[in-house]
Amino acid sequence: MRLSRSAKVVLGVVTVLVLLFIYTPLLLVVVNSFNADRTFGWPPKGFTLEWWGKAFDSPGVREAVLSSLWVAVVSTLISLLLGTLLALSLQRYKFFGRNIISLLVILPIALPGVVTGIALNNMFTTILGVPLSLWTVVIAHATFCMVTVFNNVIARLRRMSPGLEEASADLGAGLFTTFNLVTFPQLRSALLAGGLLAFALSFDEIIVTTFTIGAGETTLPIWILQNLFRPNQAPVVNVVAVVLIVVSIVPIWLAQKLSGDSVRVSGARVKADER
Repeated sequence: MRLSRSAKVVLGVVTVLVLLFIYTPLLLVVVNSFNADRTFGWPPKGFTLEWWGKAFDSPGVREAVLSSLWVAVVSTLISLLLGTLLALSLQRYKFFGRNIISLLVILPIALPGVVTGIALNNMFTTILGVPLSLWTVVIAHATFCMVTVFNNVIARLRRMSPGLEEASADLGAGLFTTFNLVTFPQLRSALLAGGLLAFALSFDEIIVTTFTIGAGETTLPIWILQNLFRPNQAPVVNVVAVVLIVVSIVPIWLAQKLSGDSVRVSGARVKADER
């Protein structure tokens, strides 16, 4: 479809306005993390690194960062295992109820976080009788983080030709040998992209975490929420928010780059096979 010049201009202006509306608040957070004015007067009165020094010296911030990293890493590992197994079973095998299971796997990331948080809280405290802790947060995060791994892996499996695996089996290779030498190398970038997205999703999650975290424990988003309206902590909160933004953006950017590269490689292989 070809657009007229005026339509392109209108779409360009609308796109710029939407991006400004989304990213201007984030830019203000970054600027205020270096603002010498504690009250965040505008324009900034000066440049300072004082708030960054206080953030790095804060025991509460360090504890929250370590907790968030631990939760994100463990939930990502669980998501990689479960998401990969689910994708392999749903893509390679046909059985009754396969479409329903696929819907149930994707549903947790589509449901509102409040609903997921309340449901998991009731399951842990009422049904299982398990005390809330960082482990319950890990399990809660894995329920929706594995969706990103599942989507990446199943998309790659749909582009893969089963011929190589069949050839490996014909040559006498077992199931695990075929997976290690044939299937896994083709899934590697999809797994890495899915893992990075899962890590970013877990690291900055707050709604589900609020309902599943134990008393006296905290993650970085929870720390920001608890200190957001404390005047003495407001500058440090901006610094922590900037760190959270960077830690979230980098994995997403890497995952997008990996996904784009893998699509180009797959397209090149398909063209080569056609020739």
